[in-house]
Amino acid sequence: MRRFVLAGRAFALWPAIWFFSAAMACADARMTALVDVLKLSEAAVILSEEGKAQAQDLNRDMLDGQGGAGWAQQVMQIYAPARMVELVRAELEKELSGEALEQVIRFFASSRGTEIIELENAARRAIQDPDVEKAARAKFTEVEESGDERLALIAEYIDQGDMITRNVTSALNSNYQFLRGLAEGDAIEMTEEEMLKDAAGDLEASTRDTTEWLFGFLLLAYHPLGDDDLRAYIAFSETAAGQALNRALFEGFGKAYEDISYALGRAVALNMTAQEL
Repeated sequence: MRRFVLAGRAFALWPAIWFFSAAMACADARMTALVDVLKLSEAAVILSEEGKAQAQDLNRDMLDGQGGAGWAQQVMQIYAPARMVELVRAELEKELSGEALEQVIRFFASSRGTEIIELENAARRAIQDPDVEKAARAKFTEVEESGDERLALIAEYIDQGDMITRNVTSALNSNYQFLRGLAEGDAIEMTEEEMLKDAAGDLEASTRDTTEWLFGFLLLAYHPLGDDDLRAYIAFSETAAGQALNRALFEGFGKAYEDISYALGRAVALNMTAQEL
């Protein structure tokens, strides 16, 4: 009798297990849909290309240009786009579910949302060119005090997402992680306090630099976008779902850049040590 009851209980669990598994599979599929409409894989590839170019500067400035094929291989592994997407997706899963998730998917699956993502990715790729970045910054400086309506809209978008503070914080955290990688790789000797102070640098100058870059980038990205479309984007970004998306993207990419910065610091230290042997 006892074995019959136990068997009956086990059998009764199967519908619940099946339902739970089906629900998980559905949630996973919807998250995959979100990653797709946000074109995160494309964005990660663009950021990876950007990082590899910056790593060439590290090779020149810290390794006397002697990194060679070994350095190039390390950089390729460090800037793996799939890893960036994985970290961002993990934060999206924490922040978005249910109707909020569906709201984000609907917005970015629409023609308006698709155009916004395409414009952002295209601008991020274009601004890797130093001449394009210089022109974008100059455009912001030109209209900064002019009362330009488009600039006011972009300022509203930046303010509602606290984007300047979040970008500055992310940059400082990444600087610290790079120094920590160097220190733990025995390339430098610095205390925790010294690393924190060095990473912070000139906060006012960092904030101004971030402000110029961010406004310049968004002016470039949204130049083809109509004012009504930009206002609709701002309105969406102010919703609970939009705010959750913003948090997830900053947290996800922030963690990705911290991991990358630490790994770069360790890689530089390894190569510096190898050169000394």
